[in-house]
Amino acid sequence: MTKQPDFTKYMTDMMGSFPMDTTAMQEAFKTQAAFAEKLSKVALDAAEQSAEISHKWTRETLSKMGPMATVKDEPADYAKSMTDFASSYAEVSAENMAAFAEIAKKVQMDTVEIMMAAGKEAQQDATAAVKKATSDATTATKKAAATSK
Repeated sequence: MTKQPDFTKYMTDMMGSFPMDTTAMQEAFKTQAAFAEKLSKVALDAAEQSAEISHKWTRETLSKMGPMATVKDEPADYAKSMTDFASSYAEVSAENMAAFAEIAKKVQMDTVEIMMAAGKEAQQDATAAVKKATSDATTATKKAAATSK
């Protein structure tokens, strides 16, 4: 049986001969992590505000149900109690839906702002990476030309 050559050394030597700068990858990762953190903060703030509105809405609804649960002297009083509840519930619902809409609007505006900033930052990072790669390639080409003479 013949022994198979170990290509690990060949691959290590080959990869070692290519100039590789991992700082661009590290910076890209940091940028992505910061971007994710900002978006997470927006989402968590919106969730917290939505939970507060839901809690308030539930409390208001339950407090307005109290008068409906009391004993009435006349049957018409039950109908009036139901009508009063429905009217006040419709008003509270409209207020709370408007509050939810404001939260959604703020999330949309914050997200667009973050995306615009991320796009600008990514463009700057890409420009810097291309300039550095061009510089490194030029340097490597000049070195190779100098050693081949």
